[in-house]
Amino acid sequence: MGCNKKILLNAFNMNSVGHISHGMWTHPRDNSQNYSSLDYWVKLAKTLERGKFDGLFLADVIGTNDVYGGSADAALHGAVQVPINDPLIPLSAMAYATQHLSFNVTANVTYEKPYLLARRFSTLDHLTNGRVGWNIVTGYLDSAARAMGLTEQIRHDNRYDMADDYLDLVYKLWEGSWEDDAVERNRQTERFTDPAKVHRVKHDGPFYQLDAIHLCEPSPQRTPVLFQAGTSSRGREFAARHAECIFMSSHNQNVEVTRSIVQDLRQRAVANGRAADDIKIFVGVVVVTDKTEALAQEKLREYQRYGSAAGGLTHFSASIGEDLSRYGLDEPITLQNTQAMGAILDSITRYNPGAPWTVRRLLDEMKLGTRTLPIVGSGSQVADQLADFARETDIDGFNLMRVVTPDSYEDFVDFVVPELQQRGVFKEAYAEGTWREKLFGTDVPHLSARHYGRQFRYAGR
Repeated sequence: MGCNKKILLNAFNMNSVGHISHGMWTHPRDNSQNYSSLDYWVKLAKTLERGKFDGLFLADVIGTNDVYGGSADAALHGAVQVPINDPLIPLSAMAYATQHLSFNVTANVTYEKPYLLARRFSTLDHLTNGRVGWNIVTGYLDSAARAMGLTEQIRHDNRYDMADDYLDLVYKLWEGSWEDDAVERNRQTERFTDPAKVHRVKHDGPFYQLDAIHLCEPSPQRTPVLFQAGTSSRGREFAARHAECIFMSSHNQNVEVTRSIVQDLRQRAVANGRAADDIKIFVGVVVVTDKTEALAQEKLREYQRYGSAAGGLTHFSASIGEDLSRYGLDEPITLQNTQAMGAILDSITRYNPGAPWTVRRLLDEMKLGTRTLPIVGSGSQVADQLADFARETDIDGFNLMRVVTPDSYEDFVDFVVPELQQRGVFKEAYAEGTWREKLFGTDVPHLSARHYGRQFRYAGR
């Protein structure tokens, strides 16, 4: 991490009770049960903006975690990402209540119609004044496939082939349909839009077809900032072409593994005609902090009393596509190449060789309801660990996962952010501009000229 490089921070959340640290909704200070209230989201957005967070990253799943035990019962019992609401709906209210905080929202290309998704993100980009990003996912749950009328999940790599075609289509709508000056708003001539500057998009791809104009006039960014979280081999190939920001696991603060993945991602971007710093790489972290290390350790022990290892196991089963209820506590888990999350499978096979994985080993790791090991300490200690990890791995920032909400976010803002600022590795004030301008330090809100999607810009630009 260069001496002038500032750490980027997103809060990582989901429009549901349970997200990553399962069981924490039972903690007396946790308010995640209020997820269906706009007040809950607006208060969170204001807290994050007070702490100069760059963005709020809203994850999403379609379908239920129904692999464990062969039904959704365990997920329903423990609120393991169900019930879950649409992540896009609260954004307008949060944007209205803030000035700088950006919003990265998940939408699934396997099940969302591209023409309507393009309009939805253009609308959000208008309403947020250019503060929206799209986390592109292809899905991993068989339950989602069945809910959407399929008999089973589309094969992992085929989903990315479909996503490539999908992105080509929406680039054409966002970049190629309307010219910058197509809208005149001329009362004297009674012409709102110059028809000659609005172009019909024709797309005849292997998976998607379209013959239409984009329904929206150009939004501040045109194409939203593009996030992607797949770090499987096929996911990395997709990211090198399309992603401006990549979310990956920290592999529990394993510097060597994280650094090797970061290097590979940047090399792939360069091979696609981009610069190494054309992508911003975030890793997920869980932080438990307080005024002193002793208080933080006490808080960790308190949290652990509420963590649900069973909830973590239910979530993990769905992520790897393997029913772990079929295994004895000490029976070696036999993992197969399922059509679920390739990056999660890699995390316990390729990057953790050696002793076999068992249910007992997984449960031992899930004292907070998640396999992600927490960073625990005073604000100063946490800031040192984050700054060191960023520097040693060449990542750009972190996605802060909640344990207890609002504790996790408020504690980070109060104890860690001032320490990061004191070290000169986190901003004192927001820069002006759109989400893309803030991320890349330019005065151009649109896709970089080096980005694959820029080729779809209308003729002459």
